[in-house]
Amino acid sequence: MSAERFSLRGKTAIVTGAAGLLGREHCEALGEAGASVVVTDLDAAACERVALALQEKDIRALAVPADITDRAAIEQVRDRALERFGAIDVSVHNAAVDDKFDPGADLEASRFESYSLDRWRRSLEVNVTGTFLCCQVFGSDMARRGRGSIVNVASTYAVVAPDQSIYRAPDGTQRFFKSAAYPVSKSAVVALSRYLATYWGGQGVRVNSLSPGGVQAGQDADFVASYSRRTPMGRMAQRDEYRGSVVFLASEASSYLTGFNLVVDGGWTAW
Repeated sequence: MSAERFSLRGKTAIVTGAAGLLGREHCEALGEAGASVVVTDLDAAACERVALALQEKDIRALAVPADITDRAAIEQVRDRALERFGAIDVSVHNAAVDDKFDPGADLEASRFESYSLDRWRRSLEVNVTGTFLCCQVFGSDMARRGRGSIVNVASTYAVVAPDQSIYRAPDGTQRFFKSAAYPVSKSAVVALSRYLATYWGGQGVRVNSLSPGGVQAGQDADFVASYSRRTPMGRMAQRDEYRGSVVFLASEASSYLTGFNLVVDGGWTAW
């Protein structure tokens, strides 16, 4: 296959959650493949920093902060993208809420039996409704033009249940529990992707999901060791190891792929 199939020259890509750990990597990967990148995140200042960093690498970038649970804000992202670049060819929906608990102190709050309804609703609102709205607004424009690629970022926990043992201290004490909200919401992202793949299949819009495994990012050494033992490749991912997957799903290299959940997890879900 020609490397040209992976090129995104002349294309415009929107990335939500663009200021996050993987969001920045997605932006850079798409930009290096030739795309103009619309950088979207709730944090306006962080959006500007990411866009500036891309521009310093000669990547065309536009920062448009937005709350993905607000349809009007997403429509503004769409309108700004069209005004600046003329089209939306790719949208990577990476923004999400992943519960953070203070190890030990928040043990009871993390238990399923006492997990708060407010946390549950917030996860569903951002991870599911936010992804739904982005697909609706950006995808409708793609369908109208008859082409486009949507990449919804899910998780390995959309495929398998959390292994609660990796959240234990070396002495066996449970530090916290991974909540039900994250796997439930990410499973919904995969289901939504499959639904839209069939709904828009005849209109030239491909919709896939990407399920990344855990990324090493300064976590406690005991957690990294536990995660690594649970993974056939024996380690967590590096933050740049999803770049190729995003470009593949966004580009013509995957032109006959839709409704697929691409799991990139070092073998985590293989056993």
